[in-house]
Amino acid sequence: MITEVQDYTKPKAQVAETKKAIIPKSYMVSGLRMRWVHFRLKLTLLKVAMVCYRNPLDWLRSLRYLVALRKRFLGNYSLQKMTFFNGEYFMGLYTPGWNNDIYKRFIASQLHDFKPIQKGLVNRFNTVFLSVTKKCALQCEHCYEWEHLNKKDTLSDTELIDIVEKLQGQGVSQIQFLGGEPLLQMETLIKLLHRADTKSTNFWVVTSGFKLTLENAKRLKKAGLKGVIVSLDHYEEEEHNRFRHFKDAYYWVEQALINSQNAGLVTALSLCATKTFISEANLMSYMELSKIFGVSFVQLLEPKAVGHYAQKEVSLDEGHIAILEDFFLKMNFGPDYRDMPILSYHGYYQRRQGCFSAGLKGMYIDSDGDMNACPFCHKKTGKVLDVNYENHLEVLKAEGCPTYPST
Repeated sequence: MITEVQDYTKPKAQVAETKKAIIPKSYMVSGLRMRWVHFRLKLTLLKVAMVCYRNPLDWLRSLRYLVALRKRFLGNYSLQKMTFFNGEYFMGLYTPGWNNDIYKRFIASQLHDFKPIQKGLVNRFNTVFLSVTKKCALQCEHCYEWEHLNKKDTLSDTELIDIVEKLQGQGVSQIQFLGGEPLLQMETLIKLLHRADTKSTNFWVVTSGFKLTLENAKRLKKAGLKGVIVSLDHYEEEEHNRFRHFKDAYYWVEQALINSQNAGLVTALSLCATKTFISEANLMSYMELSKIFGVSFVQLLEPKAVGHYAQKEVSLDEGHIAILEDFFLKMNFGPDYRDMPILSYHGYYQRRQGCFSAGLKGMYIDSDGDMNACPFCHKKTGKVLDVNYENHLEVLKAEGCPTYPST
């Protein structure tokens, strides 16, 4: 575990004098301890079902539904590990940590698809991506907001607060703040978190690491942020800097992870797995580095022909996809990799069950306040603050994901 805290706003000569600090204990849980926690987690599921339904038969049927739902996504693979951080146990990047009210409401929202329950107990969305700015200091190869980058922001802080309030009014388990680079709007983020109900929704920031100093990380944590997802597109410093077109990009990632963990934020890495990167050796090197960094999750994203990649041949072929899927299964369910971070890979379940964004369980709200299927599917259906918002949402659901239609 890395323990040296460096503030990269200081001159390089001063960095070496930075004192060490204690990072909150974060580690992977497996074996007997995991099975014990998983047993207690199942009891929580039963308690949630008992609150949601009066009929004892529905309690059992709903639990079977949750088991079947997991198998639809992941197949007949047994849970091998969880990640523990600051008193919470996590099974996935997009699932709230057990055990708190957000987790219970998340489970109730899944049960609502089995058999409708009281509306006040469920969330309308699992995850909503919300862009808070067009501004960014980088020129990343895969940027999905390329055509809008560094143009004038159109949403005011008040409008962003209204958007979060509207989403929370309908119920949302997780909101991820995107950009551009969201940390360029640090004061806006603090305002949003202070005005939001952080006890009913987990809030994350997706960042390049830029400006994620220890001071900023502590401010975000105090305001109610749950975690950060830091983009790292290669385990080699030079390659990541080249991909991001900035000489200090890798350095920002290192410092962002150290500072976030010291502030008590859950940390994850996000990798855009391009054709030239994908190989067993490269993926393994990346995971080994993520283990050294002490992150809880690694997210695999596939390149899409949008933004800076528009009209480019970036889509993965069957061979690349096979490597990613095999690696995903090995990392999460292989007995030899229980000490590795949990790997998140949307493409795996999307090819089997369709996309659950596009207005079904989530959506992307861009920096103009328009609703889109996801950050990689840019087809606006209307503004989230419009009075006829519900109609826009129904259109979004009806059109669905153009790449992975829901089954």
